[in-house]
Amino acid sequence: MNPLEDLKQNLEVYRQQLLEHPLYDVIGNLPALRIFMQHHVFAVWDFMSLLKALQHRFTGMNSPWLPAQNPLACRLINEIVLGEESDEDDHESYCSHFELYHQAMRSSGADTLQIDQVIDRLRNGALLEETLISSDTSPAVKKFTLSTFEWIQQGTNIEIASAFTFGREDLLPGVFRKIVGQINREESGKLEPFLYYLDRHIELDEDRHGPMADRLIVDLCGNDDDAWQQAEKAAIRALQLRIELWDEITAKVVGHSPASC
Repeated sequence: MNPLEDLKQNLEVYRQQLLEHPLYDVIGNLPALRIFMQHHVFAVWDFMSLLKALQHRFTGMNSPWLPAQNPLACRLINEIVLGEESDEDDHESYCSHFELYHQAMRSSGADTLQIDQVIDRLRNGALLEETLISSDTSPAVKKFTLSTFEWIQQGTNIEIASAFTFGREDLLPGVFRKIVGQINREESGKLEPFLYYLDRHIELDEDRHGPMADRLIVDLCGNDDDAWQQAEKAAIRALQLRIELWDEITAKVVGHSPASC
């Protein structure tokens, strides 16, 4: 019996809904991709926020410093943070994957106003929930992001780790990379920064971060059936929220297409 593989099998129906979602059939040009990025950037921010919540819970983040109670979790999370928060950019420097994505948005001409306003208000001390609710973001983005921060503020270690592990960005299928590559050729290289982001994220996630996140779940759940059930429930919820987000982005893209005008 392998509880991790059993859990992944139970999640497969939701993963397939995302990997085969109609969204990828409607992203065929730069304007459509810009709409996607404007919404999807909140999932990138969401991913980083889950990761930092895990770091606060499992590593020595305070002074005076105290040894980690779970050294394995501490190591795994710190390694993931190193790559996600301070990865190599394409200018021989370092930045987070969120910043790579933001740079890609600007290069492609995607609207960064909504995410910028949220980040700026939070930097100036605004409350998270009020900021998101009063923002101009779409209903699915608000629901998706507020649910994540509900886990961060009230969830168990297992719930946060499960949402992070099973709702991560490997949910972008290979066909999406091909779509972006084709649009990039048509648009004279405007999407090179976005392709770099996708390549870095895929490389790190498949080779290192994905297996590390799996190992973290195994360590946290152990042989506790209740813990595995808690992890599965959180993972399903994370995937369902992503499906709702994909549904809304699809509707936005279709609604802005020339044929709908």
